[in-house]
Amino acid sequence: MENLIWYIIMIPCSALLTGIGIYAWNRKKPMWFWSGKTVKETEISDITAYNHANGIMWIVYSIIYWMATFAGIWNSTAALDLIIVGCVIGIPVLVVVYNRIYARYKA
Repeated sequence: MENLIWYIIMIPCSALLTGIGIYAWNRKKPMWFWSGKTVKETEISDITAYNHANGIMWIVYSIIYWMATFAGIWNSTAALDLIIVGCVIGIPVLVVVYNRIYARYKA
């Protein structure tokens, strides 16, 4: 029963992060970082490359949560550790990576 609850929670969360990556990859206008600030087309030199970099960033980040999802089968402590790493370390890393992407493609 615990595994079912775990999957009901983790699969949609992991899929959401992967979906953000796919959405960013396919977006025609510049992707934003979900912080309320939009990015104008005039701010970015190569929108396609910028969006692809954003998409890769989100998909790589989602891998931590997919690993936690399936780690729950064998070891719930390892799964919880992965989630903690994803939140405590992963979110600040996302901010740093996004800022580098933005600086690289800034017009």
